[in-house]
Amino acid sequence: MTHVFTSAQALLDAQGMDLGCTEWLTISQERINLFAEATGDHQWIHVDPERAASGPFGTCIAHGYLTQALANLFLPQLMRVDNLAMGVNYGCDRVRFPAPVPVGSRVRGRAEVLRSEAVGTAVQQVVRVSVEIEGQGRPGCVVDTISRYTFNPVSE
Repeated sequence: MTHVFTSAQALLDAQGMDLGCTEWLTISQERINLFAEATGDHQWIHVDPERAASGPFGTCIAHGYLTQALANLFLPQLMRVDNLAMGVNYGCDRVRFPAPVPVGSRVRGRAEVLRSEAVGTAVQQVVRVSVEIEGQGRPGCVVDTISRYTFNPVSE
């Protein structure tokens, strides 16, 4: 379910809210290869299935930064902010990669609003996104995303 926020106050009131989780997404070798092409990171543990089979993980694994980038895919599935003049990605506070994500794994995003605060006329919100791996106890990535939202003026 996508949570829809339409005002600064609604975002401020969301502090502590569990946004739930997305549907599962399969991490294919094609997705990993495309990420390698986009970033120039062709390390064998990601893109060489034959060599990776005898490596420490027994198969190719997704890049950590690919796993982190999935926050950008998952977050809009969990929340939407309407009536915006502008919304920007302000950055990240913490990023951790607790577990490798093997090729063929299914992952999903789970999110919670850690903080919401007024910053001038904007609202800055920190949302923790965990990229869960199906059947695993530890996530592939946990990232605290920071976004700033400025709303359109209210017409009277």
